[in-house]
Amino acid sequence: MGTNGSTMLKPLRQGLPPLDPAAVSNAASCALPARYEAVREARRFTRRTLGQWDVGDRFDDVCLVVSELVTNALRHAVPGETDCLAAPQGPAVRLHLMRWTGRLVCAVRDPSHETPTPRDSDDFSAESGRGLFLVDSFSDSWGWHPLAGTLSGKVVWALFRLQSAE
Repeated sequence: MGTNGSTMLKPLRQGLPPLDPAAVSNAASCALPARYEAVREARRFTRRTLGQWDVGDRFDDVCLVVSELVTNALRHAVPGETDCLAAPQGPAVRLHLMRWTGRLVCAVRDPSHETPTPRDSDDFSAESGRGLFLVDSFSDSWGWHPLAGTLSGKVVWALFRLQSAE
């Protein structure tokens, strides 16, 4: 049996991490406009939400990863200005934050069907192409899955282990 290229990308497995959706203790989401100020809005929303949830120990990591995921969604997934103004389905990008007892997941939904692929770049001064490497470095695991049903596009998620409150 032939293997396709996607099997080489180990972290990109289908589906959300193995956490029971019924056991979510907190969940919040926000719609983001298809413009670059959305990254700042996403960070502000994340900061406020994590403050309410008292998730101090991974605060900086989560904010960094949210910034990268939202930037990637805007850069690679949102069509040109004219297209997104005409888009009837509302905001192109949506950020979801979900907390279980010892885990936090941030997920960013966008309308693109393209597989998120880390760029091979030896140029560490390059401005772009490092986003997924940062996501991989600062989160405990990450992945993506295509959306089903009436929603088109994909969700890219990152999981963080939280220190227990005890």
